[in-house]
Amino acid sequence: MSNYSTLEHVLEEILRVVKPLQEDWETRTRVIDALRRVIGSVESLRGGWHGLQCIPNARVPILKFESSLQGISCDLSIDNLQGQIKSKILLWISVIDARFRDMVLLVKEWAKAHDINNPKTGTFNSYSLSLLVIFHFQTCVPAILPPLKDIYSGNIADDLQGVRATAERHIAETCAANITRFRQQKYRPVNRSSLSELFISFLEKFSNISLRAPEQGISSYTGQWEFVRMRLLPKTYALFIEDPFEQQENSARAVSRSNLTRISEAFQTTHRRLITANQSQGFLLLDELVRPQISRYIPRAPARNPTDNGRYYHQYQYQQHPTRSQVERTLLSTTSQQFRNLRLESRSSSSTLQNHNQGQHMWRARSDR
Repeated sequence: MSNYSTLEHVLEEILRVVKPLQEDWETRTRVIDALRRVIGSVESLRGGWHGLQCIPNARVPILKFESSLQGISCDLSIDNLQGQIKSKILLWISVIDARFRDMVLLVKEWAKAHDINNPKTGTFNSYSLSLLVIFHFQTCVPAILPPLKDIYSGNIADDLQGVRATAERHIAETCAANITRFRQQKYRPVNRSSLSELFISFLEKFSNISLRAPEQGISSYTGQWEFVRMRLLPKTYALFIEDPFEQQENSARAVSRSNLTRISEAFQTTHRRLITANQSQGFLLLDELVRPQISRYIPRAPARNPTDNGRYYHQYQYQQHPTRSQVERTLLSTTSQQFRNLRLESRSSSSTLQNHNQGQHMWRARSDR
């Protein structure tokens, strides 16, 4: 059994809360259908929508608003085909190993808990956090994911020129073939690390990110640290996380120098507390892993059984809270940025990827604002 067995259970409980259910997909589909009807009519965004905010100085201008249907938050961009394709590629990568999707959810929730998942305030956007997880999976031993150049070696911005349907089909077919080839490698070493082991090594890997950032950038395209002065053109960026599908673009361009130290400290602090905590106190570390609105729906620490010779047993103490479906509805507005790809699955995707896409996570792959 893993040395981190209690932490493993805590992470599973976190995922139980933050993973979307079928009813979440159905709700989001209704929101998307309603939005299409509004856009297709002469009506303005009134009645079922509120909190409109335009982000004009983003790389791709964004209109932000909330649906009155369960408070789902939406980001609307027009003709952002590059973002849609990047989202799909991240989804397709999850075919390789299911731990990737779980790790992204855990890392994003941890980053929100430490207030380092907000590009508007100079920290990570969700796309960058996903790339950090990919990079970790590429550089752990044995590797779980290949360099992304082995999945798609082209540049999305260049390759989407010409006939759109043809370009999308080419990208989908290329990714499908390369993913299948990687998965079918018979003698590829298998990484059997638990989620808790991967999570702790993730924190450790980036604990000194503020010290490495002036000289080295993170490239999931090559699957290795790159010397920024030689290849990644850092300009004035505090941190360089290369966009693997639009090489030499920095997905972490919003990260400020003043926040980079705080980001590094968040990695360090959580890593230190997780590895030094007594395993029986794992649930006491929830404040390190999730936001308060998430932690209150997660079981408490084990209780002592007075009739069991003073031994501890795993009788987790639940607080009196709403049902799971009610909890999910409460959390929709705060976790919905993970589900903001408003485009239906591409009909041009290969049958292998189409089958996997059904009911799977729609990855948010949008550039910094």
